[in-house]
Amino acid sequence: QVQVVESGGGLVQAGGSLRLSCAASGVIGSVNVMGWYRQAPGKERELVAQLTSGGNTTYADSVKGRFTISRDNVKNAVYLQMTSVIREDTAVYYCKIRNLRYAQDYWGKGTLVTVSS
Repeated sequence: QVQVVESGGGLVQAGGSLRLSCAASGVIGSVNVMGWYRQAPGKERELVAQLTSGGNTTYADSVKGRFTISRDNVKNAVYLQMTSVIREDTAVYYCKIRNLRYAQDYWGKGTLVTVSS
């Protein structure tokens, strides 16, 4: 059974930085996609960034140039470096790992990021 745990959320001032971490335990498969999603109050969950095991990255337009996703395949971990944060970045951030071979998704419970002005 795969377990996914996020950490690193908290309160940050607008213009500041924050680093989110996500670690997965269990077998996630060598061909996978690790990604970050977020859900703001009253809004649907949206993709923030994702990184494939092959090294391809995707970013939401709203975070391009400000957020950077990276991964550590040895640790089964994925990170999201957030810089120049704005109030609109306030949300619960979720980590998702997709095993492409079996089309299985594993979600964490989320970590809250609050940006103060």
